[in-house]
Amino acid sequence: MAQLTEIIQEIERVTGVNCQPHQLSSVGGGCINTAYQLKTPDTQFFIKVNSPKLSDMFVAEAQGLQEMAELNAVRVPKVICYGTGDGHSYLVLEYIPLGSMRGSANAKLGEQLALLHQQPQAYFGWHMDNTIGSTPQINDRSANWVQFWQQQRLGKQLEFAATNGFRGSLQKNGERLIEQLPAFFTDYQPQASLLHGDLWGGNAAADEQGNPVIFDPACYYGDAETDLAMTELFGGFGNDFHAGYRSIRAVDSGYRTRKTLYNLYHIINHLNLFGGGYLGQADAMISQLLAELRS
Repeated sequence: MAQLTEIIQEIERVTGVNCQPHQLSSVGGGCINTAYQLKTPDTQFFIKVNSPKLSDMFVAEAQGLQEMAELNAVRVPKVICYGTGDGHSYLVLEYIPLGSMRGSANAKLGEQLALLHQQPQAYFGWHMDNTIGSTPQINDRSANWVQFWQQQRLGKQLEFAATNGFRGSLQKNGERLIEQLPAFFTDYQPQASLLHGDLWGGNAAADEQGNPVIFDPACYYGDAETDLAMTELFGGFGNDFHAGYRSIRAVDSGYRTRKTLYNLYHIINHLNLFGGGYLGQADAMISQLLAELRS
């Protein structure tokens, strides 16, 4: 394909690597981008391709990976290049052979994520908007975490849900929850940390040496508990992971309640992305949180 020829030429220009001859193979596993593994005589690259109108998505992903790399806490794929071409946008990363996390890898990832979260940031939000899955994620700067979560996380997802036809109790009770959100933070004022933002089991693995690697981020500055909460939402992170995290960084006792609040964002996002199969879970989580406030 002409677009891949153009991307390979850009890889050669940026890296100085001779990509001829090469082998190009499709890589599955994602539902948003088309992905390829490029094998050259000396190295390998991972290429993501999408339409040019989604170029900002790749810019945000690349800059998130670069910022996490700069903090030198946990391994992420190195960004090679990104941009737009004739009818496409693209992101090129180093190719890392990945496998499941075994042995000490889970504990090590917990420790490394804690080290990432320990480094304070100046505000909540980020320097640009990005996406969570394919949903827009708004990251306007804020000094107030509760307002940020009210307006730019739960509030936005409820707006998207209403547009998608999910109204009724979801909207009524969701609005009640948003109004009462400060009650979950009476004795807890989180610092802003750089977050992966989409840390489910499918976005973490181990390299050939057994060291953790995280990828496909939706970065912003926020409460570290949001990353921790998502590791519990869909599974894939064991007790060793959480023990490793807590060996470096303390977790507030109120996390047990707030993790439902933080995971509600992702469940409503799944409702918006994948449809009504998530409506019952979203309603149940909102009801649980409102009941916590009454108890």
